[in-house]
Amino acid sequence: MDHSKHVRLASDELTGSTLESATIYGPGDEKIGSVAHVHGSGATAKVVIDVGGFLGIGAKPVAVSATDLQFMRDEDGDVHAVTTWTKDQLKDMPEHHD
Repeated sequence: MDHSKHVRLASDELTGSTLESATIYGPGDEKIGSVAHVHGSGATAKVVIDVGGFLGIGAKPVAVSATDLQFMRDEDGDVHAVTTWTKDQLKDMPEHHD
């Protein structure tokens, strides 16, 4: 996927309703997780990513700052994010507990 043509989200768009279920792509453009939910909004939001598992079963939730991900909208309007983290690096992060 060529992310260079996608429109980055503004800080005020970093909300749960916009980001939930967004796919997270790693450095090799592979799908490494998806947004489970968001705490807060804007630049201070914490994004909880489900990493691993299958169909949501066995996934590990990890929390990262929204600013650590590059959220954008593709030509179809679908929101996704890219990161330099790999799936293994996300899996090594502490598990998030609500």
